[in-house]
Amino acid sequence: MSEATKERTQLLVKVPNVLVWFWIVKIATTAMGESVSDYLVNRFNPIVVVIIGFSGFVAALTWQFRTPRYRAWVYWSTALMVSIFGTMAADVAHVGLGIPYAVSTTLSSLALAATFAVWFRVERTLSIHSICTPSRERFYWAAALVTFALGTAVGDLTAVTLHLGYLTSGILFGLVFALAGVAYRLVRLNAVVAFWWAYIATRPFGASFADWFAKPVASGGLGYGQGPVSLVLALVIVASVTFLTVTGVDDPNPSPSEPSLTNG
Repeated sequence: MSEATKERTQLLVKVPNVLVWFWIVKIATTAMGESVSDYLVNRFNPIVVVIIGFSGFVAALTWQFRTPRYRAWVYWSTALMVSIFGTMAADVAHVGLGIPYAVSTTLSSLALAATFAVWFRVERTLSIHSICTPSRERFYWAAALVTFALGTAVGDLTAVTLHLGYLTSGILFGLVFALAGVAYRLVRLNAVVAFWWAYIATRPFGASFADWFAKPVASGGLGYGQGPVSLVLALVIVASVTFLTVTGVDDPNPSPSEPSLTNG
C-alpha cells in the first residue's frame, strides 16, 4: 500500500454529513429506542432484556469499529442499538436502583461534560467531521451513549417528575432543538457547539413524542402502544437509510476519483 493510499485510508470519516436526513433518522432512532426499550422491559424479564440489549449494543459497536468508512446501514444500526441500550440503562437506574430522575440527569450531565473534556484534551477537537481515527471514534460513541442516557433522564424528569406530560415535553425539547439551528444560522453560534446542542436535544424530543403516541390515555398518551409505534418508526428508519445508501447524499468521503479532504 502506497503512502498516499495509507493517508487516504486514515482520513476516511466514519460519521455522516449533517444534512436534514441526519436529523430525521436521528430523531426516529431516539424515538424507536424509547418505544422498543419500553416494549421489551414491560413484557419480558428486565434482567434478560438488558443483557440482550447490551449484547446487541456491543455487537453493533464492533461492526461499526471494524467498518473502515461511513456506511449508512452500519452507522444507523449502531445508533439505534446505542439508543435502545442507553434508554435501558437510564430506566434501570431509575426503576431498578431507585435513582430519582433529577439525580440521574445531574450525573449524566457531569458524565457528558467529563467525556467532552477528556475528548477535547486528547484530540483538540469535538467536530464530527474529524471522526477519522479509532481514538476519535471511541470518544464519539462514548459521548453518544451518554447523551442517550441524559436525554432519557431529562425527558422523564420534565414529563413525569415535573408533571409537564409527554406532549408538552416533546414540544419543549422540539423548541430547544430548533433553537440550536436558529442560533447557528442567525448569531453564528460555533458549529460544534450547535451540533452537540441539537444532538443532545433530539433524545428527549424524540422519546417524548414516542411516549406520547405509545403510552395509555390514562398516563397522558394516545394509547397506540409501544409495538405499533416501534413498527412505524422502524419503517421510517428503513426507508430513510435505504434512500441514503442508494443515493449516498450523506457520505462524508470523496469518491475514488475525487481528492481527499480533511475536515476539522
